[in-house]
Amino acid sequence: MNVSVQNILQTGVEITDAALERLLPSPDTLPHSIHRAMRHSTFAGGKRLRPILAMEAARMVAGTGELPQGAAELGSALEMIHTYSLIHDDLPALDNDDLRRGKPTCHVVFGEAIAILAGDALQTLAFQTLAQLPAPPSTTVSILREISLAIGTGVGPNSPLPPGMIGGQVVDIESEGVPPTAELVESIHRAKTGALITTSIVSGGILGLAQIDHDFHADAIGRLRTFGEKAGLAFQIVDDVLDMTQSSEELGKTAGKDTASIKATWPAVFGIDRSIQDAEELIADAFAALSPFAEKADPLKALASYLVERKH
Repeated sequence: MNVSVQNILQTGVEITDAALERLLPSPDTLPHSIHRAMRHSTFAGGKRLRPILAMEAARMVAGTGELPQGAAELGSALEMIHTYSLIHDDLPALDNDDLRRGKPTCHVVFGEAIAILAGDALQTLAFQTLAQLPAPPSTTVSILREISLAIGTGVGPNSPLPPGMIGGQVVDIESEGVPPTAELVESIHRAKTGALITTSIVSGGILGLAQIDHDFHADAIGRLRTFGEKAGLAFQIVDDVLDMTQSSEELGKTAGKDTASIKATWPAVFGIDRSIQDAEELIADAFAALSPFAEKADPLKALASYLVERKH
């Protein structure tokens, strides 16, 4: 299959943005400030990687070549969660950043109080959207459980998952200024960034399984989880490298902050050349996990390659 990653990205952005436009309150909906703040950050020009990964995983597992019903809404909910995390991450109490996606951060434009509430509102709307997915109740519950565990602290009844996105952020904050080790860096990356990327792919797969006539297939989901964990870690390694090698204009956010604050990053432990090599090896391992899906996996593989080849 000849796959154009640029076509996948462009189409995915269009589908996601159209769904977000339907789901988010208009800027004229009262109270104006909170809805305008939510839209400011959501429509600031993100790459929509998480929704695109979710949609392509759903398409691959369903196996029809068509985008399964509800995939756009699932992707939009994941983008809301991602955007909420960025709004909060940029706050003065955390990373204290004034630039995101090439635009002033939410708290710079709307103030800290509204920015905090905008993040809260986006997370709440995300779960409202997930609860209303056009899918069997068992599928919806599985997706809700998967995503809530991945963005939290990784705890929960019989949770098989490592600390999630919020848990990773806590470890990242508490380790600032501490000389980074390989174990510390990997644990932060797998939780803070990798967990949401992995859950995007896995939740897409769960939705895709609902479109075909068989029970929940643990092997397919296990392979998607391995793919997501490998690709998610590679993504963050490349992000660390870009922070050290690209300008703020190229990145659309403040460059060099990780180095300045002695953050736990992959290049800080292994150097830039080894980091690039590790990212490439992780992508190769991610590809291997999808081998049973044959050419149906080509779009996801193309996206994984993009994660390590991107320049911003």
